[in-house]
Amino acid sequence: MTSAAKLKLPSGPSRHVYDVIVLGSQLGGALSAALLAKRGHRVLLVEHDGMGPGYEHGGYVLPYAPFVAPPLKAMPAVEEALTELGLTTTVQRALRPHSPELQLVLPRNRMDLHSDATRRKAEVTRELGEEGEALLGALVGTTAQHEASDAFFKARPALPPDGFFEGWGLKKLIKAHPGLETPLRLASDAPAASLVRGLRPFINHLEKPESPLALTRTLSQVLAAPSFFAGGHDGLREMLTRRLAELGGDVLGRDSPTGFIVEELSFDGSKFAGVKLVRSDTIYRAACLVAATDSGALRRLVTDKKHHRGLMEHLDQSTTKSILFTVNWVVPETALPRGLGELTLVDTQDAELGAMLLQLHPARASATGGKESKDAEALRVVCAGVFIPASARELGEEHLQALATRIDAQLDAVMPFTAQHRLLRSVPYLDASGSRGTRLMPHPLYSFESEAVLGVTGLSQRTPVKNLLLAGREVLPGLGLEGELLAGVRAARLVQDMLNKKDPLKG
Repeated sequence: MTSAAKLKLPSGPSRHVYDVIVLGSQLGGALSAALLAKRGHRVLLVEHDGMGPGYEHGGYVLPYAPFVAPPLKAMPAVEEALTELGLTTTVQRALRPHSPELQLVLPRNRMDLHSDATRRKAEVTRELGEEGEALLGALVGTTAQHEASDAFFKARPALPPDGFFEGWGLKKLIKAHPGLETPLRLASDAPAASLVRGLRPFINHLEKPESPLALTRTLSQVLAAPSFFAGGHDGLREMLTRRLAELGGDVLGRDSPTGFIVEELSFDGSKFAGVKLVRSDTIYRAACLVAATDSGALRRLVTDKKHHRGLMEHLDQSTTKSILFTVNWVVPETALPRGLGELTLVDTQDAELGAMLLQLHPARASATGGKESKDAEALRVVCAGVFIPASARELGEEHLQALATRIDAQLDAVMPFTAQHRLLRSVPYLDASGSRGTRLMPHPLYSFESEAVLGVTGLSQRTPVKNLLLAGREVLPGLGLEGELLAGVRAARLVQDMLNKKDPLKG
């Protein structure tokens, strides 16, 4: 989204007391905030850890990581929420499939998985012969697998369940939907099938998914039509934030003169009371808080950890195991190999790097870089990502540089002769100077101490602080983007229940 098209948000909050404060820039929070504003509640969204529309380096605005989304119709419960907000058409227009939908690069093969069945069959059988027939059959079956669990999610399951009654109701609902246990169709050990499964970490947030639902749903949704948003992850968040402002909600974002970074959470005994911004004495108060930031970031905002030990233990159930490590190349479009796809999955043959996802973006000149937008029009950003252990950040810059060099070598193999035309090479973890905390963790993979219901749940949305709810990507990590948005939908319902039950005599 261009800066000229950006919404001019109010210069600051219109009040100091709200029904609900939403903290964090993750998508579940933005959706929850917009839904609550639509339902007549006074809402303040404080972005706090906002990733923003990329980072600036060398005169360009560059993406933090590849971002792939499923088509909207593959997420029916999310589509219902966007319809309530009047955003379905807007989001569908901003979503478009890659061309070709997905490209696979193996040591001896390169093939395009077109949505058109005839073209895909010709391509795959040309490259793989008889083995290609098995792959084609498995792909057809896989792309329809999410439909077997659609009805379950339309029924608004209490995921994750909290307490006996929610758990009992959920068990009944699960029994009524046997499609949740359907095993993955794309289970072959053939190299091409293994590579397609390598897309999964890029579209969910679980370190090691094991259940049928976690293994099938996100992969099936995305393979139906791997799509991208104009402006990537931030483009979708900005649509939701824009709608929130139109509905009368207040937003403290990166352009707010009053700031948008929270210094600490304020409590009244065991209840959440408000948020205090950095370099400000003002406390914005609310009846409840929806946290849409990572548990580690939320933990840092609680100053009296002993008094809120239950909340700390709740948040400590989540551990970040892996992070998406990215290298960006800015190159002339004419220097790219003919036939290179907009979304390419590469078999690196490197056990440590695993599958590499490569996504092409239009180049964007930064406002401060002195480059003209028209100069950037003929350029492309090649954004390549792999997953590395989260501990790699502690091994120092030299280690990260070595990892980036290995990704460079993989890009050289996929795009021979392109490197000599490269105008810029940038590594977000090394070159996004001044970036904050989770902004450099665009896509973590988590593990949890808590039991994973259906193999997709993480942290319970209700916390030991009764008026503090979670709506981040750690709630339904096994459902990827859909999980983030469903966490926001359910958080909005839980807030409404809380506000409606609030005894006015107790303030």
